[in-house]
Amino acid sequence: MLWRRKATAGVDQAAKEAYFTASQGQLIWSRFSSNRTAMIAAWALVLMIFMGLFAPFLSPYDPTIAGRDEQYENGPPQIPKFWDENGFSWRPFIYATERERSMATNFRWVITENRDERLYMQFFTRDWDYKLFHLDYDLPGKAFDVDFALISSDIHLFGVQGGQIHLFGTDASGKDIFSRTLHAIWTSLAVGTLGVFISFVLALIIGGVAGYFGGWIDSVLQMITDAIRTVPSIPLFMALAAFMPDTWSSETRFFFISIILGLIGWPTLARRIRTHLLTERTQEYVLAAELSGAKPGHIIRRHLLPSFTSYIIVDLMISFPYMVRSETALSFIGLGLKDPVNSLGALMQNVSKADVLLNYQWYFIPVIFFIALVLAFVFVGDGLRDAADPYSDTKK
Repeated sequence: MLWRRKATAGVDQAAKEAYFTASQGQLIWSRFSSNRTAMIAAWALVLMIFMGLFAPFLSPYDPTIAGRDEQYENGPPQIPKFWDENGFSWRPFIYATERERSMATNFRWVITENRDERLYMQFFTRDWDYKLFHLDYDLPGKAFDVDFALISSDIHLFGVQGGQIHLFGTDASGKDIFSRTLHAIWTSLAVGTLGVFISFVLALIIGGVAGYFGGWIDSVLQMITDAIRTVPSIPLFMALAAFMPDTWSSETRFFFISIILGLIGWPTLARRIRTHLLTERTQEYVLAAELSGAKPGHIIRRHLLPSFTSYIIVDLMISFPYMVRSETALSFIGLGLKDPVNSLGALMQNVSKADVLLNYQWYFIPVIFFIALVLAFVFVGDGLRDAADPYSDTKK
């Protein structure tokens, strides 16, 4: 018994030493990993990011080509099977389909399965060419022209022998909804990332300068911040949509919308940073840094902002779903990204139609991914906020 107590005491002592010698990043990860909800959301978020990042490889068909499967327009999802009444198969398969008009549905096209003809799935098939980690932006005036691809290939994860497979069904133009959903996730994430980066940089600079210097500089910057906050977003984007010429490419519209979202999304974080720095700039450690000859930029970056880490982290994580929701809402009402660009908002434009609600419910599958993406960001942001707050344990 004595040796067990000594062993337990030794373990406790080692744990205490590891706690007091751990870095801030290690402490944040330790608290975050103990939050089960945040960890599940983090894994879901990582999974969707990888799905979007490798969307061309995971997609069996080009999502931008209308009429990709003319005989399967508005077709329901096809679920691979391993067995049926004809027996068991080690290889997953789907059935061949036939398209015909039916009197029972007022001569609407109806797709039926031929259960006697199996189409077996194949993996690592070759189909349309794609590029991974591809940057291709050509802004008006040739001021910014980039065309770079790290990987070019035509290999895809799966397909079917002698036919086509649509896991999420197809839309009215015959496009594969599964392929469109994966590409839409990446587009929405890319818009959110660029918008958050722009707003984050502006918030740090404007909020940091206003909070550290105060006085007339703070007054001028706060007037600018309040002016930006009072601009109504929907009328602004309606005016911008009328301003954007039809000759602009989809990539140009994407870049333009990302910049606008970033330019109007910084005031909230900037005001929080400014309020925190107004309080902290009179502390003794700031005075000691000033007496040591440190420049204002160094003091803000190395001393003031790190003490505000938890708020910056949670604001960044909450800003991501805000940017994604903004892009989705704009595309949903026709002011954002349009075909051939695939975004979650563009895919959700058709779900409000009565015909879709009654007959083509698989159009709602992208909506599920949108909800999951937003919730994952929210739960991860809450988990990081609690993990970065050193007093979170004492509040419970």
